[in-house]
Amino acid sequence: MDNIHAQLAQLRSSLDDIQTLQRLEDQINVPKEYISLGGAALLLIIIIFGLSAGTLCSIVGFIYPALKSLQALEHRARGEVTQWLIYWVVYSFFSIIEVFVDLLLYWIPFYYAFKVAFLLWAMLPQTRGAKFLYDSFLKDFLKSNETKIDAALSNAKAAAGKVAAEAKTAGKEIAENLKKSEGDKKDE
Repeated sequence: MDNIHAQLAQLRSSLDDIQTLQRLEDQINVPKEYISLGGAALLLIIIIFGLSAGTLCSIVGFIYPALKSLQALEHRARGEVTQWLIYWVVYSFFSIIEVFVDLLLYWIPFYYAFKVAFLLWAMLPQTRGAKFLYDSFLKDFLKSNETKIDAALSNAKAAAGKVAAEAKTAGKEIAENLKKSEGDKKDE
């Protein structure tokens, strides 16, 4: 029991810098450590039971890392910038794979709970999971396929430019036809 109280005291001291939690504690008269634990438990329940789990996973995988990335850039902490760049490479790679296997992942029980656990493992400074994945797998894969990736991006850019030009031309033609049809209606 003393261990639990010590853990709660440590959590409380780490939450002291968050003014919003302090105001909420004052308003509802519930200790901020219980508020944060309750919020985390609610988030976990929502994720486990799949209630908007995809959105919550995206928020978990994006909000904290984005905030920490901005802080690392602002404070010019080179090691932190590198850590968060590696995280974003891993996150992007994971997201691209997820797009292609989404229909299969839908049928895996508790997929979103596993995804949140994976994202936390990848992002947290204590585990540095993204760095492990990057150093162990992604770095070699990306380096060996760099020319193929660059060629694919170049082709995609050219195709997107062509589609944009065709859309622009089609838009102009539609506008001209609309003007003509309006002019014809006025003449009648």
